[in-house]
Parts: sequence; C-alpha cells; structure tokens
Amino acid sequence: MSSAMAPVKPSGTAGPKEVELILVKEQNGVQFTSSALVSPSGQTQPSGEERETWGKKIDFLLSVIGFAVDLANVWRFPYLCYKKGGGAFLVPYLFFMVIAGMPLFYMELALGQYNREGAAGVWKICPIFKGVGFTVILISLYVGFYYNVIIAWALFYLFSSFSGELPWIHCNNTWNSPNCSDLNSTLLNDTYKTTPALEYFERGVLHLHESSGIDDLGLPRWQLTSCLAVVIVVLYFSLWKGVKTSGKVVWITATMPYVVLTVLLLRGITLPGAIDGIKAYLSVDFLRLCDAQVWIEAATQICFSLGVGFGVLIAFSSYNKFSNNCYRDAIITSSINSLTSFFSGFVIFSFLGYMSHKHNVALDKVATDGPGLVFIIYPEAIATLPGSSVWAVIFFIMLLTLGIDSAMGGMESVITGLTDEFKFLHKHRELFTLFIVVFTFLISLICVTNGGIYVFTLLDHFAAGTSILFGVLIEAIGISWFYGVDRFSDDIQEMIGQRPGLYWRLCWKFVSPCFLLFMVVVSFATFNPPKYGSYYFPAWATMVGWCLSISSMIMVPLYAFYKFCSLPGSFCDKLAYAITPETEHHLVERGEVRQFTLHHWLVV
Repeated sequence: MSSAMAPVKPSGTAGPKEVELILVKEQNGVQFTSSALVSPSGQTQPSGEERETWGKKIDFLLSVIGFAVDLANVWRFPYLCYKKGGGAFLVPYLFFMVIAGMPLFYMELALGQYNREGAAGVWKICPIFKGVGFTVILISLYVGFYYNVIIAWALFYLFSSFSGELPWIHCNNTWNSPNCSDLNSTLLNDTYKTTPALEYFERGVLHLHESSGIDDLGLPRWQLTSCLAVVIVVLYFSLWKGVKTSGKVVWITATMPYVVLTVLLLRGITLPGAIDGIKAYLSVDFLRLCDAQVWIEAATQICFSLGVGFGVLIAFSSYNKFSNNCYRDAIITSSINSLTSFFSGFVIFSFLGYMSHKHNVALDKVATDGPGLVFIIYPEAIATLPGSSVWAVIFFIMLLTLGIDSAMGGMESVITGLTDEFKFLHKHRELFTLFIVVFTFLISLICVTNGGIYVFTLLDHFAAGTSILFGVLIEAIGISWFYGVDRFSDDIQEMIGQRPGLYWRLCWKFVSPCFLLFMVVVSFATFNPPKYGSYYFPAWATMVGWCLSISSMIMVPLYAFYKFCSLPGSFCDKLAYAITPETEHHLVERGEVRQFTLHHWLVV
C-alpha cells in the first residue's frame, strides 16, 4: 500500500483560505482518496470518508465509452443519416457536436472530477441548484425501468439462437397468425402480410396479440421475467463493489461491440446489394440542409447520444484522480462515440442493402430505426445467411454488451448520487445497490407483460425526453452563470494545469445554454402523442407520461424553494447563501458576495 498527500484547492477567492489536502492510498490495485481542510491556523477538518478512484485510467475511459455508446448508436444514427440527406446530415451533426456536445461533455467531466461527488453533491458550488442533481438521478432511475427490458429481449433472442434453425425463419410455429408469409415471398410489397421475424418479436416474444392496449396488460411472461432477472443479477454483481468491479466488467462490455461490428461488417460487405445500401447511407443531398427538421434531428441526436444530463459522466469522473486530464478525456470519448455511430451505419446498411436486393424492393421498405431494426429487420437478414445461428449469436452478444454497460452507467449515477448525498449509505453500498436493482426489477415487470410494449413505449417517450434537455439547461445555467464560468475555469486550471480557452468559455456561457433553451422549446412545440404501430395511446396514458416527465423536472423549483426557506436571515441573506458555494459562506457573513457584483455576470 502506498500513499501520498498533495494540496488541491483553496476554498475561497478572498480572505483567509482553507486548503484541502487529498490523501491518496493504493491497496490491491485500487486507489482511495480522503480529504481534509486545513485552516490558516493549521487545524485540519475532515471533509468526508475515503473515496475510491479508478484503478487504471483505461477503466474510466472504457466506462465512459461503454455508457455513451449504446443501442441508439446502432439503431438511430444510421437511419437518421440515411433519411436526412446522407453525408449532408453530418454537417449539422458535427456543427452541434462542436458547439454543444463536446462543451457539455467536458463540463460534466470537469464538474464531477473537481468536486468528487455525485450528481446532487456537486451542487455544493451553488446550493440552490441541487434540485437539478435529483432531477438527473430520477431520470436515470426512470430510464432503468425500461432500458433493462431491451437487454432482456436481447438475452431472450440469444438463447433462441442456440438452435439448428432460427425460430423466426418460418411460419409454422404456434405463435404465427394466418397472415404470416415466409421470407422467400415478396411480402414486403403486401401490406396484409407479415414476416416471420415480425411475428416472432410481437407474438412469440412479447405476446402482444394477447393484449388489447395499455389498459389490458396481463401478467408478466415468465420467459422474459427470467431473462430480466438474469440481467439484474449481472448488473448487481457488476456494481456492488463500485468501480472495483464495474471498471473490470467494461473491459469486456465496452470492447466486444467493436469486435462484433467489425466481424459483421466484413460479412455484410460480401453480400449482394450491400454496396448499394452503403451508397444510399452516404449519398449526399445538400438540399436537405435547407430543411429545418434536419437540423432539429441533428441537434436532438447530439443531446441524447453523448449521454450528458444523466449524471453518469459526473459520477464516473468523481472517481478520477484530481489531476486527471479531463479535457483530453472529453475530446477522446466524445469523438469515439460519434465515430462509432458513423461506423455502425456501414454495418447496418450493408445488411439493409442485402435485404432490399433479396426482396427486390426499395431500400425505404426495409430501412427503419428503433427496436424494429435490431429485433425484426436485422434478425430477418441474418436468418437468410449460411450458418445463420452463429451470426445471430454474434449479433445478440453485441446487443447485450452494448446495453449492459449503458445500464451500468445509469445505475451508477443513481447509486453514487444518493450515497454521496446521504453519507450513511456509504457504509451499506452493497445493500443499497441491491435495493436499487431489485426495485428497478419490480417496476420493470410491467414491461414484460402481454401489453408491456405499450408501457415500454410510454416510458421511452416521456422518461428522458424534454426532462433531460431541461435538466442540462439548468445545469449549464447554474455552472456558467451563477457559479461563474471564470471560477469554473479556475477549477479546471487547478486540476490539469491549463485554463480552458476562450472558445470553451464562450460555449459554456452563451452558446450551449441558448442551444439547450432552443431544444427545450422545440421539444414542446413538436410534441407528438406516443403510439406503437397503429395503436394510439388514450389521453389518460399521455397524461401519466407527462406526470412522469414533470416529476423529475419539478425537483428543481421544489428544492430551490426548500433551500431558500431553510436559510437564515433576510431575503438578500437567503439569496446570498443559496447561490454562494458552501465553502464560502463565511464570505457572505462579511458581505463579500461575488454574485452581487456586475463583474461576476460580465466576465468570461
């Protein structure tokens, strides 16, 4: 075991300063940090329990990449690129990536690393904004209710692939309807016929035909429940010891998708029609750039693909060494995420081109996004290949690994955020982790009923839509305006030895907040009620969805009101304490409040 002590930061900008010392210890390959405040008189004040850090830098990088690169990289970006102008779609995508995606990604990594707290605890820098920490924790929890179900579907398909003949090839199964027509026919031109792959997903796996709607769910299916239980067990044992275990699991879950994508691409490009599919994916139509919807779609994709606003980046970076170069990490990981999305498009469209060629139909007939792509269209394409069972196993292993590390990130956001806020939970992390995963499992059971896909769709539509954009907007305002972009830049300089350039500071203070405000307005203006296929949800279900969305967003004003009322003094005193970092409350007593000066609001 080795240890070292180094000064980290001053706790104020004026008056007598308290210096925080960090004790770094290493034991069995895992590093822990503990800190103490040293006052000018030389007395030390413990500021918290020991905090572990990543055993290796690569553990952190793989965890961030594994979280950010998820199923949406495979099933959404390639489809958007194809539908919105092909290669021309990369223009707005890269534009928003540079002005908003990377700056926000960098901001969250730096925020977590400097304060070494979860999504709620970091707001000791501006207490009145702590509600946004609880907002992102709730959002991550809500997403876990349905995201784990996708992994359970993939596991079900994986088990089904270990057979001599894949069950979605023919229509001679017990779940098939009279409308089912085998793959060899040109059924894609017949709206009254369905494919075996479609019926396997909706009737063989989901049993959707046994439900008339969201008000007729039925009981959980034991097969999917068993798969979901396996997923929950894997998540628990990946998370129960913190980054000691999760940092090792991602060596498999974050790297395996790249191996599988490469193997699938090598197979895909050898198929007839594959080149036509790839050409369609990359075809450039610059006229589409005149369509406002193309820019809105690109901005939305950036917001959700990088994973900002879920509290995961804050949680992961809080376990970094204080001097870790978070700037370099932000550039590397956000770039890898976007490149992965682009690369996966070649894999997807080589197979879609093959399907288009095989059925002699336009690519539009087979191109789709969402779960339908990976659970219907792609399995259907794989089923026509020699050795289809092997390719199916490979494909669904990729889906499992893509999903598991993203689910781990969401769970870690909840666990770290709450254990850092409620310190007594630190001593019982294993039990608390068990409680969270079991609670998530019980709620997720609703999504594995006969009508579970309707609940899944409702959660997917409302759990992390407008609310996540709202959360990141408040986060950006709290850091850049109330805490101060200059102060935040000083914090980064203390960590990595260099101050962020003017470009980053301008993005944080002006560009990113305006971008996010625009996205929040657009999300309200372009809202469409949820639907699944031809099924439209009743009004009461849409209201339930909005209540779910509002339940996370309302934490911001509720906590601000609570914090303001709980502080002592006059209105101005309350306001001063609420927007001043907790380590500088002694300055408020002397009337030295930075936020009450014009310089604070004008400086960049």
